Amino acid sequence: MFTTFFLELRHGGVPVTPTSFLRLHQALRLGLVQSLDDFYATARTVLVKSERHFDLYDRLFARHFRGVEPVAPAGDTELADSVRELLQEWLTDPHALAAALGVPPETLARMTPDELLQYFLDRLKEQTGRHDGGRKWIGTGGTSPVGHSGFHPGGMRVGGVSRNRSAVKVAMERRYRDYSREGPLTQAQVGEALKRLRHLVPAGPRDLLDVDATIDRTTRNGGEIDLVFRRALRDRLKVVLAIDNGGWSMDPYVAVVQVLFNYARAQFKDLKTFFFHNTIYAKVWEDARRWDRPFPLEHFSRFDPETRLIVVGDASMASWELEASDGSIEYDDRSGVPSLRRLRFLADTFPHAAWLNPVRADAWPYTPTIGQIRALFPMFELSLDGLDQAVASLLA
Repeated sequence: MFTTFFLELRHGGVPVTPTSFLRLHQALRLGLVQSLDDFYATARTVLVKSERHFDLYDRLFARHFRGVEPVAPAGDTELADSVRELLQEWLTDPHALAAALGVPPETLARMTPDELLQYFLDRLKEQTGRHDGGRKWIGTGGTSPVGHSGFHPGGMRVGGVSRNRSAVKVAMERRYRDYSREGPLTQAQVGEALKRLRHLVPAGPRDLLDVDATIDRTTRNGGEIDLVFRRALRDRLKVVLAIDNGGWSMDPYVAVVQVLFNYARAQFKDLKTFFFHNTIYAKVWEDARRWDRPFPLEHFSRFDPETRLIVVGDASMASWELEASDGSIEYDDRSGVPSLRRLRFLADTFPHAAWLNPVRADAWPYTPTIGQIRALFPMFELSLDGLDQAVASLLA
């Protein structure tokens, strides 16, 4: 069953490794896992290496284990290894143990741990039917320390699932939804997103000698000198950010985008932010109200061509807003040039450009204008995965 679970995690997108799976089995052999609840926490700790996969792990766990029913006891050897340490712990409270196992305390005092273990295994063999409730037999829903679905401090579950606070129920709550890499970016993910934006560290000429790499390359070449140069890190990238902050469809995302790039400002030597509504025409605005500080689009041609252009918007509008010569919904913008031509001008001016879209990628085919803009700009979903891909594209 655990092998199937391991494969299900891998096929579902959680990058678990065989080494971590063997480590999980070691925890099982050491008796560290005594219930499905323990298995949920232990497997997540051992198998999942990043919090970004916690939500996906929970969903796959709930799907795999939901509806698990009590199973037959394991073989003597396997079960003996898993309960020996627990029986040792129970000896610290002999009266409670005697009551749970149904033997007089004086009899219990004369029993060695091995005899207790054998008593436990014999009890399992004697019990051929299901037992519900009670405090003595190994069963369900009672107070015996050996059973499942009941309650006993320090007790051990034998098969089944917890009914009081089950691991499946915890998993189905999806407490780590905000850690997921999928779907639109949220405020809770800003910190994780900034880790990706830090990769937008300067490019620039390879004019700095990398001594370590030179020595390594020269050694591999049998002593023939092979100089290796790298880019200096003193020059940071220049970034132009254009944000669609108009219309109800972008309202849920504007605050997140602004927070994200306000924090990212410290990462860039030169960051210029502009605003537009739906799409870009003859001008953009330097103020978020799009009222006081218009910036003519032709001035973008003065920027360094190595500047990275990042456009954030849902790219969702009526087709005529892109195609008509006066398609702008702003009454004072009648330049006679369609937006598609303006966007093509930006794509030609900035060879390193990316469009971040808060709409889920699987919904893009249903909006024609998204397809038209994707033909001009590499488009990525505004999610952690999308930021990874956008960063790689901008640095290419």
